[in-house]
Amino acid sequence: MRLRTVIATLTATLAAATALSATPAVAQAAKSPQRNACSPLVSIEGYSDALDKTTYRDTFVGNFSALAVDRDGSIAALSDRSSLFSLDAKTLRPGGVVPLADETGAALDSEGLVVDRDGTRLVTSETEPSVRRYSRDGRILDRLPVPAELRVAPAGRAVSNGTFEGLTLLPGGRTLVASMEYALAGDDAGLVRFQTWRRHGDRFVLGAQYAYRADDGLGVSEITATPDGRLLVLERGFTAGVGNTVHLYLADPARATDTGRVTNLTGQPGVRLIGKTRLADIALCPSLGATAKQPQPNPLLDNIEGMAVTGAHGDRLRLLLVSDDNQGATQVTRFYRFTAELPARAHGK
Repeated sequence: MRLRTVIATLTATLAAATALSATPAVAQAAKSPQRNACSPLVSIEGYSDALDKTTYRDTFVGNFSALAVDRDGSIAALSDRSSLFSLDAKTLRPGGVVPLADETGAALDSEGLVVDRDGTRLVTSETEPSVRRYSRDGRILDRLPVPAELRVAPAGRAVSNGTFEGLTLLPGGRTLVASMEYALAGDDAGLVRFQTWRRHGDRFVLGAQYAYRADDGLGVSEITATPDGRLLVLERGFTAGVGNTVHLYLADPARATDTGRVTNLTGQPGVRLIGKTRLADIALCPSLGATAKQPQPNPLLDNIEGMAVTGAHGDRLRLLLVSDDNQGATQVTRFYRFTAELPARAHGK
């Protein structure tokens, strides 16, 4: 989750992020951001389908599951088909791709991404699940411990394809957070666990665990840290014949209960969940002339799965989001630029 390097890097990339390519209709609309309001706190600045169904160095460009700002200001874009792309922050043009693999050489179901302060990459895989550290050229450097109950059944209580979907690093670089996509078996539906690790020397060790309640029928597809240590959370769902639902929340784990020793989360008293405030329902954004390849509540929508903070000025953030096209004919690889105003942190609650 990075601020995903440090605040200074985010601020430095702000100008580059604003130049994200868009259709003429989007470019015109971006001059009047108030007309592009998705909610009182969030506006859309533009979108780009430029990379949809393209290839780079014989590698399909798509299946994007996570974004991060790299140390040089470029965009690191993770494909869930075990590839990590480097994209130009201004044009989105690919400038490199690195294949990833597990210790046996097998491909990952790579979902979450953090660029650490030394430039190494922390990458989750949903398969086990796992968190591994990679060098810039794709060599495995380390593997983080994962609590047994978060492993996919029968080794643990997680459902297949419902584990570490999001990953972020809190400001200061000492706390790493991974979000499960769905609830564990034995937990109430919608209660999703967020696992943390604490930096200890040059490694991360297991830290506290928290619970977050997703909206009915939705899972957590991404988390990203804000400069003040809160979390932006993407909740996502899909209904055949209707389309996607994507909600953007601001969440605060500051006063949440450590649930690491709670076997089953079933609404018991004394367990305080991560607090959350809805920032926007993306279906309520203006469509900006976008088209969809399948039914959608808003043709702007697709399977949005990756998110990064690309600039910060006080409580005003620039966000870059991307959809995962699953390399399918009815979905699109679409990048989105948003601005978000963060409400003040609640005190005494």
